[in-house]
Amino acid sequence: MKLPRPRPARGAGNCATSHSRPAPGKETAPRANPIRLGPRSIAALALITLIGIAAFAWPLLADGNSGLAHSHDAPWLFAALLPLLLAVVLATIADTGLDAKAIAMLGVLAAAGAALRPLGAGTAGIEPMFFLMVLSGRVLGPGFGFVLGALSMFASALLTGGVGPWMPFQMLAMGWVSMGAGLLPAPDRLRGRGELALLAGYGALASILYGTVMNLQGWPYIGSLASGISFVPGDPLPDNLARFTAYCLATSLGWDLPRAVVTVLATLTLGPTVLKALRRATRRAAFDAPVTFTSTS
Repeated sequence: MKLPRPRPARGAGNCATSHSRPAPGKETAPRANPIRLGPRSIAALALITLIGIAAFAWPLLADGNSGLAHSHDAPWLFAALLPLLLAVVLATIADTGLDAKAIAMLGVLAAAGAALRPLGAGTAGIEPMFFLMVLSGRVLGPGFGFVLGALSMFASALLTGGVGPWMPFQMLAMGWVSMGAGLLPAPDRLRGRGELALLAGYGALASILYGTVMNLQGWPYIGSLASGISFVPGDPLPDNLARFTAYCLATSLGWDLPRAVVTVLATLTLGPTVLKALRRATRRAAFDAPVTFTSTS
């Protein structure tokens, strides 16, 4: 005797994507994972972070008796090395979980970030792209954040004609900014005004630190400044560190503080809307939903 075949649910086709939805009124905002960090991705990120620290801080870390401390070619060597390392990191992350939906979202957000950067035109450090990088890293996680930050800075450099030896350093620093936002406490533990306050505080700190590390990239090139703020190859660390601090206060603080203020204001005013839109988009993309195929034959 033949048993009746169970009928598929209404609206089901030959293949379906299944994922559960929270009950009405009990929705949470778990962190999406469009890019899943595997062991290779984590190792690649750790490697580029360590080499990036060396690339930025070599004037302060190099021993006075080493050839590196007296080399004028060191910044150029790091500038040539970083794009290759960034390419390896991006390829490794893409190989471990960058699907078509994540690529589409990455392209949209990178284009938006690249379009936001020229709005300030470099005036007094006003760079509205920072708040978008922070919020995107917050919602989409550290792996996506690093890729988005680096790609957005690369696209904006092409858009504004800002291609130069500083570009890979900008890509790395912006990748750190967005990745750091993805490492903040999970959103289901901190919501509403508390989350906005956390993101605003992080955005302000990241904006200032971004300017500081980018100063480290350009500082060794400038040897014609007054001896009180210029880099002196081979000098002891405390002396060069004091000169670098004076250099930051004299040259970039007027750009870093407005950048931090703009980031805080944009986060507090536009943050709720942008966070809601990003979380809605990630829910609809269903990055974490398992895909199952069922046959009706």
